[in-house]
Amino acid sequence: MTNEDHAAEDSLLLDEQLCFALYAAQRAVTAAYRPLLEELGLTYPQYLVLLVLWERGETTVKDLAEALRLDYGTVSPLLKRLESAGVVRRERAAHDERSVLVACTGRGEELRERAARVPGALQSATGLGGTEVVRLREELWELTRRARAAAERPL
Repeated sequence: MTNEDHAAEDSLLLDEQLCFALYAAQRAVTAAYRPLLEELGLTYPQYLVLLVLWERGETTVKDLAEALRLDYGTVSPLLKRLESAGVVRRERAAHDERSVLVACTGRGEELRERAARVPGALQSATGLGGTEVVRLREELWELTRRARAAAERPL
């Protein structure tokens, strides 16, 4: 077998796949968040919704979905569960009945104070230093940018 044959064969090994390494890392990070978020009564996707609302304040469902890079059909059930829990409120925009506004309730704002410790607790649990987190996050955003560009280019 030639070196090229070995390289081609290795390219199909599961542990050599960038996509699988990202998938495994995402699952592991989400699992590490789980006990921290359970204390808040939140799932990881619900936490992400609240991060956007805490950062931006009242926003439209459309803008929320765009920020999370999710479609409306995925965001809507998350909001429904958060609304049922009394954490967010949804209402039609007065200026445009087609637009739905979302905002945190008082209970949602109270969670913000408790959630403030989550990033540090995760960083401590993983043993990552601040500069490592910054570097890794920047590399992942660059990968995201490149992958999106590649997905939009015709083959």
